[in-house]
Amino acid sequence: MTDEKKALLHQGSDRSSPYPVSRLAPAFQAPALAEEIERAESMLSARTSAKLRVIADQIKALQAEARKALDEARDEHALTHAECAFKRLPGKIYHLYRKPDGKRYFSMLSPEDWRGAPPHPYLASYRLEADYSWTALEDLDKADDTGDLVQQLLRIDSLSRNLD
Repeated sequence: MTDEKKALLHQGSDRSSPYPVSRLAPAFQAPALAEEIERAESMLSARTSAKLRVIADQIKALQAEARKALDEARDEHALTHAECAFKRLPGKIYHLYRKPDGKRYFSMLSPEDWRGAPPHPYLASYRLEADYSWTALEDLDKADDTGDLVQQLLRIDSLSRNLD
């Protein structure tokens, strides 16, 4: 055997040889190898598709959140720019009305204060928050479970640290 052919032979352990080095070693059969590669490709394709579906769902959820944030910003902008003849104070509730020309304005007087006959159509009531955002009066009673969720996460984190 020439030195060139010897250089092409596997020099490492028989277990790491890319080809059979013994008559007793299992023979590599091309059809079986092709089926194994096909199965691996199929599984890879399925895993990749599943991951891409998850990412697509996340993108849709983020798009929905972005639309919601933009809608809220548009509504807040309209409320902030409504006419107001007094100084707005955080924590106070203001009542929104529409003039005949379509302009909106805030009043300190509710429809009940007008004895059910306000001078212009009543739209809604809002509380001005400390960060100068607006909360609709009907949303004030909704429970904010954010604090509860944070507390649960902190408990879970402290439990997992105690287990370590």
